[in-house]
Amino acid sequence: QVQLVESGGGLVQAGGSLRLSCAASGRTFSRDAMGWFRQAPGKERAFVAAITWNGGRTYYADSVKGRFTISRDNAKNTVYLQMNSLKPEDTAVYYCAADRSPPGSVNYYRATTYDYWGQGTQVTVSS
Repeated sequence: QVQLVESGGGLVQAGGSLRLSCAASGRTFSRDAMGWFRQAPGKERAFVAAITWNGGRTYYADSVKGRFTISRDNAKNTVYLQMNSLKPEDTAVYYCAADRSPPGSVNYYRATTYDYWGQGTQVTVSS
């Protein structure tokens, strides 16, 4: 059974930091692109960050660039999202996702590209 399990969410004050983790199991994800998306109440799921299978390239939404960092440890089948300088507008459920497409055909920014999804973890930033 393929699973992506997010952890590390919680309540934090504006300006604070959180580190999300996404542990993959059921298959090897070391050749997959991995992404983070978020969904705030009443809004569509939005791209946050993505990373190529080998960690060689990363992609970020403009709203998080310079504050968030995506990384991965293929030996642990885990991807991370370090979130610094958090703002109330970062409040959302955060989801990790995996895309098994060949590297040259991945659209990192599009949610429909991804094949596997986690259940999400809530991040709440208070002002």
